[in-house]
Amino acid sequence: MTASAASPQTVRWAPGDRILWRYRGIGSSDVHICRPVTVVQDTDELLAAWMAPGTECVKPVLVDGTPVHDEPLATRYTAPRTTTRSYWQGAGVLKLARPAEPWSVWLFWDRGWRFRSWYVNLEEPLTRWSGGVDSEDDFLDISVYPDRSWLWRDEDEFAQAQRSGLMDAARASRVWAAGAAAVELIDAWGPPFSAGWEDWRPDPAWTVPELPADWDRTPAHTAP
Repeated sequence: MTASAASPQTVRWAPGDRILWRYRGIGSSDVHICRPVTVVQDTDELLAAWMAPGTECVKPVLVDGTPVHDEPLATRYTAPRTTTRSYWQGAGVLKLARPAEPWSVWLFWDRGWRFRSWYVNLEEPLTRWSGGVDSEDDFLDISVYPDRSWLWRDEDEFAQAQRSGLMDAARASRVWAAGAAAVELIDAWGPPFSAGWEDWRPDPAWTVPELPADWDRTPAHTAP
């Protein structure tokens, strides 16, 4: 992993740098999702990063190896978990995040670079460290389509996370407010939806970043 800055407090990455985009459990220091990505842009306004097809990632599974989404919803967040390595299938994903914003926006394509949709992943604002960015997922999401229509995603998981005690009422209210703000942005067709990122393409010289052995190391977090 490389960085164009000397310390976590001033970290700023250059196009082509490789970092980790990670998620921790709510209220936990344990990383359960880790995705190596290549930096596309990193400015005061936006971090853009590309996850290439075939990237080796870390994802959560149940301790017996069962995929999380194969577990019944009622016990999905209480059944014991561990992590496993797997390779990202299908086309790559472009991830966009603005400082202090409680969501990131992901762009998906089908084969042949046919643009499919944007995905608003409601999450805690990213925190930076020397090797990448960390967040906590807030379960609720929004799909946005080229015709500017949109729909909520994972409302059932969002409700179950509250029933399972992962999210209290105050946090749930804050997440709904963030979702409402995202919907206002979608309805106004503001950036990044209006910014033309669906026409972006990765540098053909970029190779797939490797998943480092110390992907779960605990950094000293900095401000978003």
